Amino acid sequence: MEIRPDKKLITKSWLILITLSIVIVLFAFVLYLIPAIDADVDFTPFTFYLWWVVIIVILLMWIISAPIMILWIKNLSYFIEDDKIVIKKGILTKVKQNIPLRMITDFMLERTLYDRWLGIGSIKIQTAGQTQNATGYEGKLAGLLNWDELHEKLRSDLSGAKSSENDLSKSPKSEQGTLENILIELKKISGIMEERKK
Repeated sequence: MEIRPDKKLITKSWLILITLSIVIVLFAFVLYLIPAIDADVDFTPFTFYLWWVVIIVILLMWIISAPIMILWIKNLSYFIEDDKIVIKKGILTKVKQNIPLRMITDFMLERTLYDRWLGIGSIKIQTAGQTQNATGYEGKLAGLLNWDELHEKLRSDLSGAKSSENDLSKSPKSEQGTLENILIELKKISGIMEERKK
């Protein structure tokens, strides 16, 4: 089943950029107020350059970040298969990340302030010691509208896969079959070795 992030994820990206712009302006305003405390010194050139720097920083942030975020989200897709979860992402370099269901230990639901406001959510995928990220999660399914239903489905699929895996490993019949296969292979190898000696 293919899942694509909702367009509200792009809206979330816009909101993050707006928030960062507001923080930069507030920081600049605080810098503007500090020299204004001392009325004896003329800080007019400082304030002039300060606001130009703020405007340039905000414009550069929007010009660089906005297209990258839009392209990233448009190229993002998730595939939920019987035995694995596949995350396809990337702009210039395309990455296809396969996360086997047998390696997954848990799914964590994450909803930030913006997510709750927009009605979307993210599901983080945790694996048993396989992650290379500092976050401790192997992958993330972001921008989901039906996040709650999908979270429950993935958790039940994980429980079902783990219980069937445990049933197979506990079955003496499967152990006996495995041992018989090993014995047959060893006999074949022994026969080949005998022929090479002759």
